[in-house]
Amino acid sequence: MSNRFLIDRRTCLKGVGASLALPLLETMGWAEEGKGKTSKPPVRLGFMYMPHGVIMDQFWPTTPESFLSSPPPALESLKPVLDQCLMMKGISGIPISPFNGAPHALELSTWLTAQLPDAPTRHRINIAISADQIAANYVGALTSLPSLELATMPQTHKENQEGLHEAYYSHCSFRSSTQAVPALISPRTVLTRLFGQADKPGKSSQTSPLDQKMLDLVIGGAKDLRKTLPQTDQHKLDEYLDSVRAVERRIAAIEFRQKEAAMEKAGVASSKRNASDSPPIEIKIPEGDKRSEYMQVMCDLNVLAFQTDTTRVSTYIGSTPNGVSYPELGFTDAHHSQTHHNNEAEKVNKVAAITKFNIDQFAYMVKKMASLREGDGTLLDNCIMMWGSGLEDGNKHSRENLPFIVAGGGGGSLNTGRFLPNTKGNQGDLLTTLLACAGVPLDRPIGIATKEISEMKARA
Repeated sequence: MSNRFLIDRRTCLKGVGASLALPLLETMGWAEEGKGKTSKPPVRLGFMYMPHGVIMDQFWPTTPESFLSSPPPALESLKPVLDQCLMMKGISGIPISPFNGAPHALELSTWLTAQLPDAPTRHRINIAISADQIAANYVGALTSLPSLELATMPQTHKENQEGLHEAYYSHCSFRSSTQAVPALISPRTVLTRLFGQADKPGKSSQTSPLDQKMLDLVIGGAKDLRKTLPQTDQHKLDEYLDSVRAVERRIAAIEFRQKEAAMEKAGVASSKRNASDSPPIEIKIPEGDKRSEYMQVMCDLNVLAFQTDTTRVSTYIGSTPNGVSYPELGFTDAHHSQTHHNNEAEKVNKVAAITKFNIDQFAYMVKKMASLREGDGTLLDNCIMMWGSGLEDGNKHSRENLPFIVAGGGGGSLNTGRFLPNTKGNQGDLLTTLLACAGVPLDRPIGIATKEISEMKARA
């Protein structure tokens, strides 16, 4: 490729009050690459959470040999990318004594810290910096956003199990031992944050919501850039801009349905409907009938953030243990109530359906990453995406074999396409290993970690 075509990795399309970062094009180099070095995409690190554990016999593969060919029901949606996934049975959670009466307050807060809160000061936040924020401290200066924290539900649940601070119940990211990081729950807010005017790495000014006129102005600027690109990059740019517009349209549709439902609830009829028409269904985000639509928009935003190198670290709390239900699955029972199933078949089946639903959303995201070309491979090749839960079994609150799925090649650092049934390690070991594979140096293990899990890694 001729050097005269090389453009800076930080090139953005700009409009009035907004800027749009670009995906990696063949004519780009990464901003931190030195002269004479081959351009290589960085590793991104993402975490996606579901509470209350799983139904084990529907989650764990039967044998290592059957993992790829006959996955268990919960993993069916991941089958096209299982060769890019890694599962390990035997990762133990942190023992929660002396907080034995607080399994739900600790399942999320210890998930990325692998450490218990400080007992004498349990009434306030005092735990540990989380793995995602350790990574953000190392790579965050290279991107507009050091990290991106997303959630499906407001982090406002108030419960004080064992006298623990309420933030432990709904937060997994901690900037320091005493600072919880709030998550964004509005797709519109996330879109604005991603595509607000960014002045320098690590800072992004807040603008008014990215409306259609702004987006039109920004995308209009792509026409001049497109003329300077080779055909392969033109195709990639077109695909990317189409995906941005698609996300914008889906967010607008969600907002429109919410507005219409609110008007109907207030007794205000829509002029666009006939009197005999059924009223619009009420979409309660994130509790509504189309929870999958909401979650997939958030997943798309995560993909865009990684694709444009707006951030290299993300967390997505799919739900928290405070009564969420899944009417889209045909029942309105709260997730938590069904996990205490005492082996009743109906409740077991509902928990299994909820687990599969959440993994389906994770699969939606990683399959999209696998479809996006980047460098010599795909976006997923350059990511480490972890889905998991802070409990093994919600019925017994057990933590001996925490469910995890790791997807992505980590830039060649992970040996995927395998199920390891007899792994010896704890969640601190797992997090320490993942950060090492992402190229994040550690001056000490994470939480209760004692080692790296060498069998996860690709051979050098």
